[in-house]
Formats: sequence, structure tokens, C-alpha cells
Amino acid sequence: MTERIAFDPHKMKDIAAAMHGLQAVVRKSTLELSLIELVRTRVSQINGCGFCIDMHTQEARAAGETEQRLYLLSAWREANCYTERERAALAWAEAVTKLEHQDVAHPVYAQARSQFGEAELLALTLAIVEINGWNRFAIPLRYVAGDYRPGSLAKAHTN
Repeated sequence: MTERIAFDPHKMKDIAAAMHGLQAVVRKSTLELSLIELVRTRVSQINGCGFCIDMHTQEARAAGETEQRLYLLSAWREANCYTERERAALAWAEAVTKLEHQDVAHPVYAQARSQFGEAELLALTLAIVEINGWNRFAIPLRYVAGDYRPGSLAKAHTN
């Protein structure tokens, strides 16, 4: 597969700045980095974004996430290695990403609210919006999976 338009933060400054603005708000929240990376990975799995799956599994590992939890992520409901908070975040991420029947079912909302205060749920929703946005760049522009190294894009965005 060949990239259609390579992501170059130097040539795409406004776009990169807009997307990183979302990311900056999420980073300022009280959400744990491990939770954010699980959500980013799960949403990317749902959307079939190989580039983002590669990136966020590597970032999760670099932040201390275990192989077992990453391997089981697509079947998280069947695994006992996720906390109730993580389960609520993953259910919310799936529902917000899919928006089946243009709705998020009340039980999913109630589960999320039992684990996240209002500000955290808004930040979690923004994290989901952010990764869905990145997926929608990476998939149609055919970003190639397999070459990402932890921190490599973060360094490129600050140059």
C-alpha cells in the first residue's frame, strides 16, 4: 500500500495544530494515559486503522501497558484484566464511535457516569472524537502501518 498524502506536520501546520489542540485538552484532563491509549487503540480497531493501532499499541507498551491486555482488547468484555473504569471507558468509546441508531444507550451512559465525573466524561468523549479524527486521516490517505516508533510523531510535531 502506498500513502496518498504523507503526513508531514511541517506542510500541514494548521491541520496538525487543530488535531493537536484536541490532544492537548485531553492531556490536561485527569484521565490516565493508560486509559487514553486503550481507548485510542480500541477505537482504531473498530475503524480498522492499522497505522493508529500500530502507533497506540506501541505508545501503550512504552507507557507500561502489558501485552496480554493489548492482545485481549478486542475482546475486553470477555477478559477479567480490565478495571471497571476501563470497561466503562471502552463501552463508551465503542458506543460513541459507532453511534448506532444515532444514540448511545442509557445503560452505557450510566456505566460511564458511574466511573467518570462530568469533566472527565467530556474529556473522554473528546479523546474518542480525536482518535476517530486521526483514523479518518490515516485510513483514506493510506498511512502505512509498521514503521512507527514510540514518540516519533510527537518529536516531529514540536519541530
